[in-house]
Amino acid sequence: MDHYYDMGNQNQNQNKGTAPQHDIVMRGRRTLEISGVKQVESFDNEEFLLETVMGFLVIRGENLQMKNLDVDKGVVSIKGKISALSYIDDQHGEKAKGFFSKLFK
Repeated sequence: MDHYYDMGNQNQNQNKGTAPQHDIVMRGRRTLEISGVKQVESFDNEEFLLETVMGFLVIRGENLQMKNLDVDKGVVSIKGKISALSYIDDQHGEKAKGFFSKLFK
């Protein structure tokens, strides 16, 4: 059950010289509040994939649910049992892929 939400250009009202703010607040491994979200790429009850202003963020856990979605402000709230948060960095992914492809030739 994948879903896609386009957060649009929520930063139109900010000054062009300032970087949009990205914060993550976790409360007791049960709720997350994330700001600076550009779009929700996909989600189900075990994993969320969000595009943030700081890169792609993967949230893994159990019984995950979207509690709140504020498209204008770029804020997403998630509830459930959170087990992992990780950023996907395209540049490091390419380096790792290149390293493993050379290793297994």
